[in-house]
Amino acid sequence: MDDDLACLMYLLAYDDSVEGLYDRPRTRLLVRAATLVDLASRGRPGEDGGRDWKRLVRRHRRRTLTEVEDRLVAAGVVGVRAARGPFGTRRVTVTDRAALAAVRVRVSEALHGDVPVTELPVADAALLALAAAGGIRPVVSRRDRKTYRARIDACTDSLAALAPGLDKAVRTLPTTMIAGQGGMGGG
Repeated sequence: MDDDLACLMYLLAYDDSVEGLYDRPRTRLLVRAATLVDLASRGRPGEDGGRDWKRLVRRHRRRTLTEVEDRLVAAGVVGVRAARGPFGTRRVTVTDRAALAAVRVRVSEALHGDVPVTELPVADAALLALAAAGGIRPVVSRRDRKTYRARIDACTDSLAALAPGLDKAVRTLPTTMIAGQGGMGGG
């Protein structure tokens, strides 16, 4: 699981205070974006050539989240209880607290460390860029976003080297999240 960006992103979006995801619709988009970054880093630019990253981020996001949860269950990192009632959602709890702590430390070091962004592992730069774009405050606080804006921007910019336009898709994630939740007519 160390190199599974989608699983690591999921763990970053986990909120200890509610023992679940901070925001499930937001996490769907972040996990899907992490999946696409992972594909691009492995030389596979996406399902249709990587031409429209924003559309690809929104596509299959529910299924992608469920698949990531299933991988985390299989790895023994999370436990899942079935939804109550026909409209409920799965209840997920992290059972491997060390895995949760490790990914948070990893991203914190990418943000606060003195290693140049160009020398950061691609996964760490991507996780930092996604956490900042996704507004995951326990990972990247508002103060951090202001203080380390140049570092976060450099991490986001580095995604363009993986696939043209990927950096722009990550930068527009906040708008995509609003649209994806129906706030701007998106679906």
